[in-house]
Amino acid sequence: MVEKQKVLFLCTGNSCRSQMAEGFLRNMADDRFEVYSAGLKPSSVNPLAIKAMDGVGIDISSHTSDSLDKYLDQNFHHLITVCDHAKESCPIFPGTGESHHWGFDDPAEAEGSEPERFTVFCRVRDEIQQSLQQWLKMFNPPQ
Repeated sequence: MVEKQKVLFLCTGNSCRSQMAEGFLRNMADDRFEVYSAGLKPSSVNPLAIKAMDGVGIDISSHTSDSLDKYLDQNFHHLITVCDHAKESCPIFPGTGESHHWGFDDPAEAEGSEPERFTVFCRVRDEIQQSLQQWLKMFNPPQ
């Protein structure tokens, strides 16, 4: 049996981008990865992130917003920062195999009506999904 690779998605609040990334990777390849997400300043999972993921059939409503401190003593195969602030502020993880940075806009900062903000959440959700699909290709090279 092949060992699952541990992946940690990191952003500032662990309320939107890292939560969506965790939900997608669990849905796409949970059999190959142990997936976690955390924030430098965790808050709570944004209801519009839950709604956006529900729109693609992925339920993240039971996710919790966790502090990076919870994972500092763990080793990860992949650490993926999904916002610039997290990349700049992230401590060194001595046991991390590879670090990746995917900078996405923060949908929580979107302004306007709820439908306008929701559109931003859906755009960022789709960008995260595309990035994960591309990233997963390196684990499944074409035949």
